[in-house]
Amino acid sequence: MADYFTHFSCLLDVGTPDNAARALQLYNDLSEEGASEDPPSEGFLLSIEPEHGGTQLWMRDDVTGDPERLIQFVTRCAAEFGLTGLWGFQYANTCSRPCVNAFGGGAHVLNLATRTTVAWTYTNGWLAEVLDGGDPDA
Repeated sequence: MADYFTHFSCLLDVGTPDNAARALQLYNDLSEEGASEDPPSEGFLLSIEPEHGGTQLWMRDDVTGDPERLIQFVTRCAAEFGLTGLWGFQYANTCSRPCVNAFGGGAHVLNLATRTTVAWTYTNGWLAEVLDGGDPDA
């Protein structure tokens, strides 16, 4: 049996070291909410690392992660700290052994001020659409 994983690693600048510290509580609150879901969210890891500066949050998977939970967290941070501009991340879907249609990935861009999706792509959906005769540039 194969194991499936989603990998990502990205930064979010929350403006100040105080905001970064407050973001840890937002993360804990979101993690508690995710633990009560059935099945529980895979979540992600969060830390403030000196090499990224005191205002940057480092978000990444731990074995596997949940891109939707990451988007929820970034949206909460944007609302809480009045963040603006565009922010985005990429993720990779992998598998513990070669399986047909088990690999892919995607990317997601948010407008932090409006907390809305600007654009997103998912390679498995794109590939299936193009193979069905769809527009490869769409």
